[in-house]
Amino acid sequence: MRTPIILPAVIVFAKAPVPGRVKTRLGLPPEQAARLHYEFVEATLRTCAQLEARVELHTDAETEAWRDAKVDRALQVPGDLGDRMLAALRSRPAPVMIVGSDAPTLPADHLRGLLGLLREADVALGPTEDGGYYAIACRRTEVRMFAGVEWSTDRTLAQTVASCEACGLTVALGERWFDVDTPADLARI
Repeated sequence: MRTPIILPAVIVFAKAPVPGRVKTRLGLPPEQAARLHYEFVEATLRTCAQLEARVELHTDAETEAWRDAKVDRALQVPGDLGDRMLAALRSRPAPVMIVGSDAPTLPADHLRGLLGLLREADVALGPTEDGGYYAIACRRTEVRMFAGVEWSTDRTLAQTVASCEACGLTVALGERWFDVDTPADLARI
């Protein structure tokens, strides 16, 4: 009897595209920023669809946005980003990967590479140029793996690595990419 192949769960994390609540640091009019965010999430879903995986969309609030996407949907749990990611990572059988929606030009091969790193590491992170990360993939989790992490800073990646290692998890880093948080980042795409 053949052992069934377990496809990884790939969860796209996104905010509902509400004007004035998304992409505010870009300096765009709120409606334009919300539309851009909507397009970033669409691009991320298309990239993830290229993977051999079960793709899901987890939003921070109920939304009709992205209804045409053929993915399962869920709401993120309350709490800070670490609380929400830990709950999502633990909600599915491993391997599980969470992909942020701020890197719309991210190559699918970068995500495949993170999943491949799970052959050797418990946690694989996709670093961004600004000190954060575009994705996290896990074959194991620990309840305190995000303890002490300051979100949206240039220390987020380093603190996540340190926190995971303090819990006894092994960590590997994938290919670096950039995310779009500032007007200068937006100009790159």
